[in-house]
Amino acid sequence: MSAATQSAVRSALVKARALVPGLLVTALVAMAAAFLGSHYQGSMLLFALLLGLALHFISEDLRCAAGIQFASGTVLRLGVALLGLRLTVGNVVELGWHTVLALLVAVALTIALGLLLARMLRVEGSLGLLVGGATAICGASAALAIASVLPKTPHLERDTTLTIVGVTTLSTVAMVSYPLLTQWLGFDAVMAGKFIGATIHDVAQVVGAGYSLSPAAGDAATITKLMRVAFLLPVLLVISVVVRGRMLKADGTDGNAALAGAEGSNRTPLLPWFIAVFAGLLLLGSTGWVPAGVKDAASNVSQAFLVLAIAAVGLKTSLRDVTQLGWRPVAMTVLVTVGLAGMTAAYIFVTR
Repeated sequence: MSAATQSAVRSALVKARALVPGLLVTALVAMAAAFLGSHYQGSMLLFALLLGLALHFISEDLRCAAGIQFASGTVLRLGVALLGLRLTVGNVVELGWHTVLALLVAVALTIALGLLLARMLRVEGSLGLLVGGATAICGASAALAIASVLPKTPHLERDTTLTIVGVTTLSTVAMVSYPLLTQWLGFDAVMAGKFIGATIHDVAQVVGAGYSLSPAAGDAATITKLMRVAFLLPVLLVISVVVRGRMLKADGTDGNAALAGAEGSNRTPLLPWFIAVFAGLLLLGSTGWVPAGVKDAASNVSQAFLVLAIAAVGLKTSLRDVTQLGWRPVAMTVLVTVGLAGMTAAYIFVTR
């Protein structure tokens, strides 16, 4: 082994050892969240975030900083990439192009509504984008994915935390109330399932709400929700391209300075690697070559990585900073959620 290789190996080992304390702390928070979620039928992501917020002081220990940063960055992107195996092109065919087009319009309008409300309520545009994207696609997972392609600003982790708390709480409320709402509106099983799948934020709550009505409603809700999750890929691509364009424009003729930053935090490639992996896994899953057991295992690993990542986000976030924003983020999250529900109900009434 050459001297250069030995030096590279030693450097890699040093970096790996630096990650261990932070990763161990983050893993303990994630395991505690998984225990609470399984025993109290709650969202593991929300429990991980709340526990992380309560233990924020640990992130101030320099020994833990590197591992916590790694979990909130690289581990998060791996979790998002593995979501690709949950989807297939067949999901699109099963829904029909009319429903797919309607969902695409709803996703676009919901994100636009989040950005509009952010401007009206005078909060940061990144918060409006996170709230709109999380509400439109798949809740906390979408918020984490969108945050991973945005430029790292001092307020990004705080905004991500606010978004996750808001959409997870409202998703839980919707899981209880939307089945009752669909009955009051007179929807049949398939219409009720499509409404639930098109409006509730998180996948777990969609499944719970849909199958609480009937198997037919549950199937329709799950397929509709998976189609919304599939829109995560194009949304991330668009955001990545827009962010890159703005950074290049801000830097003038030389884009290199704008695309460089500490730890690569401001480097925004045209196609982030985890989006490419997401797309590749989606296409691979569509071939039928991937056994169901492998898909289930990938889904479980993805969930574990996302819980670990959100625990790290909580650990890095100061609760004092979160509470300083007041009522505006709450109002924005509620209005975006109500807006999506209203659009979906109107579409179902018109087309039934």
